[in-house]
Amino acid sequence: MPVSGTAKSQDLASADALLTLKDLTLRFKGQTNDVVHSVSLRVRQGEVLCVVGESGCGKSVTSMAIMGLLPGKATQISSGKLSFLAQDWDLATDCLPTEVRGREIAMIFQEPMTSLNPSFRIGDQIAEAVQRRRGNSRTEALERAEVMLQRVGIANPKQRLRAYPHQLSGGMRQRVMIAMALANDPQILIADEPTTALDVTIQAQILDLIRDLRDETGMGTLMITHDLGVVAEVADTVAVMYGGQVVEQGPVAEIFNNPQHPYTIGLMSAMPRLDRPGERLAIVPGTVPTISNMPEGCRFRTRCAFATAACAQRPKLRDVASEHEVACHFAPLETHVKVSA
Repeated sequence: MPVSGTAKSQDLASADALLTLKDLTLRFKGQTNDVVHSVSLRVRQGEVLCVVGESGCGKSVTSMAIMGLLPGKATQISSGKLSFLAQDWDLATDCLPTEVRGREIAMIFQEPMTSLNPSFRIGDQIAEAVQRRRGNSRTEALERAEVMLQRVGIANPKQRLRAYPHQLSGGMRQRVMIAMALANDPQILIADEPTTALDVTIQAQILDLIRDLRDETGMGTLMITHDLGVVAEVADTVAVMYGGQVVEQGPVAEIFNNPQHPYTIGLMSAMPRLDRPGERLAIVPGTVPTISNMPEGCRFRTRCAFATAACAQRPKLRDVASEHEVACHFAPLETHVKVSA
């Protein structure tokens, strides 16, 4: 699935990071292995970074850790530095202050029906977010809510302010969630599977909306997804996660056209191709190991066709091209192993 680079991607390469996460490591209490291990991410102004991987690979947990939404009684963060707006936080001891969370950094959650309170009208829920972060009066907050509903493409916004979540379709509820997240003009938007359970037409509309709002406001976007089609549609840069670790990251065109980690190659090979109708899809052999049974070293080695004894040592992310990093002892693969076409 070839993806072309853009001038925008080239501009981002020289831009300063807006948000930087460095070496996040955490585990669930009672577990002996880390559920997220040494994850580092960077989002620049106007950039869409897509974090992609199978369910359970640590994508959503990473985003929740950034927002400080993980329950302290159930999780333990052993390391992690977060830099944003020239301020630094040690996530092992601190979390984002309330004046930053929800205003400067906002989040869209996976399932809008469970994220919206079914007992309150849409307008009241958006207005509350504005009042708590901006200190506006209720009248001003409702006016802002109406503007935001119109901005995200909801018809008759004044009427919709009085609707309850169950009176809206799935696509409209997701638009409400986006309106709520953007009501305070954040500089970073974290979108956790924003198109889950939506049909393809509504999914395309939501992705177009996020992209248009990004272009309009210049906000950075961290999007969590397992759908490579979504990645190809909206991403500027990509981070591929497996077993709680980032195994490959770089510009979207570089990752799609020149994948270097065996797991990334497996994901790409499992995608149906319009130019190859009827072709049998490849599979990644084996199953994802459980947290309590993670292999030492490279966590993908039990499923990797190229694995050797060297893979018992965890590979570090290293450059194989400009801005393209891979955590594999054999990368670049074409110089170390024979890859069949």
